[in-house]
Order: sequence, then C-alpha cells, then structure tokens
Amino acid sequence: MTDDIEKPPLKTLIIDDEPLAIERLQLLCARQPDIILIGTASDGEAALRLTEQLRPDLLLLDIAMPGKDGLDVARALSGNDHAPAIIFVTAFDGFAVEAFDVAAIDYVLKPVESDRLALAISRVRERTFETRAESIEDSPWAEEFWVPYKSELRRVAAPEIDRVEAERDYMRLHVGSVSYLLHQTITGLEERLNPEEFIRLHRSHLVRRDWISGLRHEGGGVWIACLKCGTEVRIGRTHLAEAKKLAGR
Repeated sequence: MTDDIEKPPLKTLIIDDEPLAIERLQLLCARQPDIILIGTASDGEAALRLTEQLRPDLLLLDIAMPGKDGLDVARALSGNDHAPAIIFVTAFDGFAVEAFDVAAIDYVLKPVESDRLALAISRVRERTFETRAESIEDSPWAEEFWVPYKSELRRVAAPEIDRVEAERDYMRLHVGSVSYLLHQTITGLEERLNPEEFIRLHRSHLVRRDWISGLRHEGGGVWIACLKCGTEVRIGRTHLAEAKKLAGR
C-alpha cells in the first residue's frame, strides 16, 4: 500500500460567509502538509461554480450561509462524478444528522483547532485515497452516527451500539460503559439500523441482537429480555413475537 507521504496534497476549497472564519481556516490550512488551498468562496452558488471549474478534492464547508447553505451545496454535489469530500466546519452542532445524511466525512465545530482539523483531514485521506476492498455492496443501513460529546462530535460505529433507550426527543446510545444522546426519534433510528443486527423490544428500546443473553417469562403475558450487561428490558406485546424468534419459539 502506498504511504500517505507519497500521495498528492488534497486540493481544497474553503466556503464560509464570514471573512474572519475564512482567514482563520487559511492560516490553519497553511500548517497542514496534506492539503493545498486552491480557492475560497463566501456563498453556496460561488462554491458550486468553483467546484465545477477547479474540481477540488476537499471542501471545508460552512453550513449557515445566505442563499444556498452548506447542506444545499452538499446535496447539489452528491450526484456529481467528481464530487469532493466534505468536512463541515460550523458553529452549530444541531445539523450533524443532516450532514452525514449527505455523506460528509467529518463535522468540525468552530472555533477550529489545528489538531482537530488534522484529524478530519486524516479521515478524508482514509476514505478517499486508501486502497481498500470495494466489494462491499452499498447498504441502506447506517454504518455510523455522529453524536455530541462535551465540546465535540464523536463517531460511533453502529455495531458498537449495545442498546438504545428513548428519552423524550432524544435517543441514548449505550456503547460499553458510556452513553451518548442523539436527537432523533426511535422510529427514525430503527429505520436506519440493520434489522439483522438490532431488534425493537419495546416502544422505548432497541437492542443489538447478540447483546441479549436470554428471555424470561414472568407470568401474565410479561416477558423480560436479559442483556449481557445485566440490564433487563421489558418486551412490549407488539414486539414479543419477534423477540421469541431469538429463542426459536
């Protein structure tokens, strides 16, 4: 495999409607050996024109802009044969779901730190240039989720999620000994998770199938799912038949 040092730098465009934000990103980009800045734009329409003309490898793309915003730009480029990789750079953490629905590679919150930008660029390298098996068929199921954690967003791979518990308008994703809140409905999340890997046990619970260690009947039609972590989840009546299939019943 060819080392990263032998690969050409990523031709990069900065798109942001704030001149000071562009200036800061320019300074940060100058410190990154893996990219070369080929232009800037202050609105979505200009971003699309420059992308067509210059064919960049990477966009550092703001979301909140007048006219076409960053999400509009990403959607417009999604069907392009030469679509660049996208790193959203924004002051708002509430667009993460939409951002990764349009195949963004990373989502960096302002103010941007040099090491955080370097991490995002390394992810672009990994996705865009690294030789990997492409024989995996396209899947309709989400492979990962980006969730707020302190002052950043963390990538959580779908197979790492042990269970999901609804908390009003948020879903708590349990991953080992930690958990993260994701702003989404449980029905919406269920539609994005592979049903061969996850099962709905209750109106407020989704569980990874291999995380269930057993089922217990408590009488009166009440069934409990026992999880490997020691947690017990009551199985809703509408989900009981599917849950019993786990035990071949």
